[in-house]
Amino acid sequence: MSRLLRNSDHRRMPWKNGGGETVEVIVRPEGASLSDFGWRVSMATVASDGPFSVFPGIDRTLAVLSGDGMELSIEGLGERLLTPQSAPLAFPADAPTSARLTGGPITDLNVMTRRGAFRHTLVRHVVEDSKALAASPGERLLLALDPLGVSTADGLIGLQPLDALLLDGCEAADVVPAGDRAAFHLVEITPA
Repeated sequence: MSRLLRNSDHRRMPWKNGGGETVEVIVRPEGASLSDFGWRVSMATVASDGPFSVFPGIDRTLAVLSGDGMELSIEGLGERLLTPQSAPLAFPADAPTSARLTGGPITDLNVMTRRGAFRHTLVRHVVEDSKALAASPGERLLLALDPLGVSTADGLIGLQPLDALLLDGCEAADVVPAGDRAAFHLVEITPA
């Protein structure tokens, strides 16, 4: 069974460190706080250089959705540049991390899972024709970057940019661009 999560309905909340605002797409268990979630998908606008919030026992993957980019300084991993064209970056959310913007504000996509309980992957896709989504042992979340449709057992579901669709891992689904092509991020969450 799929569940549509419209961008206009996403929950807005302050960052853990108070430095900005996060748009929470989904959290599990539902209603969980920043200290007790199992997994969480959110978006944030980063408008200035500074430190990231530290989340003990959490694994994180970031992707830049819009803007020029940002350079992350991650303890134990060094400097990493993230742009809208670069692959998502996975790193421990409990490693002290700071960001330096390379050309103005950016919006990022942030996937976090509790280490030892869940694992996740985050992959950006661009489709020109229909694309079948492979089955997964857990849950999948598709975040649209362009207008697109997702064909499921429930019918064709239309998504606008930054709308999300939660799918059971075993549910068959095909992504169809509304225009010539469409980009989306696919998050897969599996039990550890």
